[in-house]
Amino acid sequence: MGAYNLALGALLLLSVAWASTAKSVVCFYNSKGFHREGQAKFQINDFDAALPSCTHLIYGYAGIEADTFKITSLDSNLDLPAGNDNYRTITKLKSRFPALKILLSVGGGADSDRSKYLTLLESAEARTSFVNSAFSFLRVYGFDGLDLAWEFPETKPKKIHGTLGSVWKGIKKVFGSTKIDENEEAHREQFADLVRLTKAAFKPDKLMLTLSVIPNVNNSVYFDVRKIIPEVDQVHLLAYDYYTPERNPKEADYPAPIYELIDRKPDANVNAAVRYWLDHGAPATKIIVGIPTFARTFKMTSDSVVSGVPPLTIDGPGEAGAYTKEEGLLSYAEVCTKINSPVSTKGPAAKLRKIGDPTKRYGAYAFRLPDDNDEHGVWAGYEDPDVAKEKSTYVKHNGLGGVAVCDLTLDDFKGLCTGAKYPILSAARSALG
Repeated sequence: MGAYNLALGALLLLSVAWASTAKSVVCFYNSKGFHREGQAKFQINDFDAALPSCTHLIYGYAGIEADTFKITSLDSNLDLPAGNDNYRTITKLKSRFPALKILLSVGGGADSDRSKYLTLLESAEARTSFVNSAFSFLRVYGFDGLDLAWEFPETKPKKIHGTLGSVWKGIKKVFGSTKIDENEEAHREQFADLVRLTKAAFKPDKLMLTLSVIPNVNNSVYFDVRKIIPEVDQVHLLAYDYYTPERNPKEADYPAPIYELIDRKPDANVNAAVRYWLDHGAPATKIIVGIPTFARTFKMTSDSVVSGVPPLTIDGPGEAGAYTKEEGLLSYAEVCTKINSPVSTKGPAAKLRKIGDPTKRYGAYAFRLPDDNDEHGVWAGYEDPDVAKEKSTYVKHNGLGGVAVCDLTLDDFKGLCTGAKYPILSAARSALG
């Protein structure tokens, strides 16, 4: 009997140890996917192959009302009962996946008026209105918690400077430059208070509260880590989109490197974002690293280097994809299909040449040189399954909390490329162990 009890005790200890080290696989769902057409349209049955791999599903995105500061749907015809009732359709997935936690994300760069998010912070009454409405909203629609993807002002994109520009930049550094947000210190404190108030309201009902640090928001300016981290269950570091055709219309570079590249901004990589939060007191187990399922694409011209090695001169966004139909963006399925194209000649249907990442530090890219009319050239920075595995390996080796796949609707959810569905999600999940 004593041996049995010892064995049982050992099993219990092992199970506790496993539970404490189990990694989160956070799956973001951007409801924009519902409105795409054809092979890009994401419907409810497309979740079936993904959710067994997900520990959390985050529905993006809600917004806030400008006058009342209450949380609100940004797509009422899709989300609410008077339309497609998609909120409840998604939260009912818990009946088939009972271990899944489903959260609603607010902000995320989806709201057309970003200024509301700072105005809300500046008033105690507005903060209270938001928190109360968020609590009611989650209860009505059956969500398990709220993800704050707050819309702070973005950092300024890197610019290519000529000789005179470089001199002027040096002068500005000496005398200081204009802040993007003159009240950034106050907003930092007010956001910490919003997080505290939200957690206090959620705690009795055991609702989750998470934070998503959306791309190109300065961590050191807006997040008081030591005040915020005790109040949140997880922090999703969406460390990608460091280069996009919108922010960088004349130069392309790796959009989501794991580590710093030579002669680049030292904070424009995954490791820098992670180190900032760790160095300021965040437990490693609360840090979740974002993995994008899409490519940022740029138009190559005759002025671009023929090797495709970044950084390189480009001319705005790449052509829209056949499925997503958005300039400057391709889903992983679109990238993979173009890489595997049998068309080897120049032109819009010609294949992309893939360049992998033997260093396991920066990510993959693919490109196609322009034709004789200087058209149809494209450079795409993206994550493939190998890069997704490397980011999950980084998470494991650093004892972090898990990964966030952003988002399901841009992964190859129909298996168009190789027949395997969700290759980015699958690779990231398997590498976590």
